[in-house]
Amino acid sequence: MNIKQIMVAVACAAGILGHSAMASEIKVISSVAFKDAYLAMVPDFEKSTGHKVTTLWLPTVEIMNRLKGGEAADLVIIAGSGIDELTKLGKLQAGSRQNYVKSGIGIGMQKGSVKPDLSTAEAVKTALLNAKSVAYSTGPSGVYLVSLFEKMGITAQLAPKLKVIQGEPVGAVVQRGEAEIGLQQVPEILAVPAIDFVGPLPAEIQSITTFAFGIHEKVGDVAATKAWMKTLQSEAAIPFIKKYGLDPAW
Repeated sequence: MNIKQIMVAVACAAGILGHSAMASEIKVISSVAFKDAYLAMVPDFEKSTGHKVTTLWLPTVEIMNRLKGGEAADLVIIAGSGIDELTKLGKLQAGSRQNYVKSGIGIGMQKGSVKPDLSTAEAVKTALLNAKSVAYSTGPSGVYLVSLFEKMGITAQLAPKLKVIQGEPVGAVVQRGEAEIGLQQVPEILAVPAIDFVGPLPAEIQSITTFAFGIHEKVGDVAATKAWMKTLQSEAAIPFIKKYGLDPAW
């Protein structure tokens, strides 16, 4: 090997090492409400930047408990109210909140089942009372639904047939025939194609959740984390967001 070849080899090795040194693992803890749209953006980001995105998908209740208990990450993505609470507790950087996506609550039923009228609040109330079983999640949609049932005056009547689901999509429970009606964030209903998406709750009783980013106080690589946030909020992300029943919130 001559001097020129040696110099080229050294330069190449230095370039490889330099790229490796700049690459980071971005650790994310996130709600599952927008999982499919989010995952669609990961491969191109990792390929173009060299960064690795590692995401832990958990129910909101568990995320809040873990972070309050001292678990760390680089980026947290949950309902905006949760981001605000964790920021006040000093777990997330003040001023780091950025809105990501918005989602309404949808209704799912088994494929081929007879669908009741769900076009008005009164029709939804009747359908819930007539259903043999109703499932909802422990996430933001579930918190809202508990208050909605109370407002409708049907909490006591629904109690014997309610199923509170944590750790899997509500749609999976509907698919197995363990619930006649399932209610959850629209993209989470759509994520179970083996059931029918009946539609969103009517506007008069709909609840829109805004999911947001928060940067953890113990973030590792701030620049890499912000680059991933920027990618998720880019024009290129919008088709994926809309495909899965979400709307941009930035």
